[in-house]
Amino acid sequence: MKRYKVTVTTAADGTVTAYSPRISGKIHQIEYVKTDYANGVDFTITGEATGVNLWTESDVNASAIRAPRQPTHSQVGAALLYAAGGTAQTVPVALANDRVKIVLAQGGNAKTGAFHILVD
Repeated sequence: MKRYKVTVTTAADGTVTAYSPRISGKIHQIEYVKTDYANGVDFTITGEATGVNLWTESDVNASAIRAPRQPTHSQVGAALLYAAGGTAQTVPVALANDRVKIVLAQGGNAKTGAFHILVD
């Protein structure tokens, strides 16, 4: 497994867009480590090339860990379920030579935090 750390500092208006290095593999988790962002920071974290959603959350006040997953489908596009009419099945999101795009809002003036992206 590899860990990619992205330190992100906001502009005066509390926003920022930052990118990880290029990643190839399955994303197992994203760890947000709060340094001094304002309470109530908003995240939109996606794959840059495809826009695949990795983590979208509003009003985050403390360090947090998320394990992004996506639903699985059959060859005809039908959702794969655990047992008939059961729970949707999910798998880690994979990226191929892509960057993770981190967009923040309401982070405060010149505030810093870090994101650790764990990839297998």
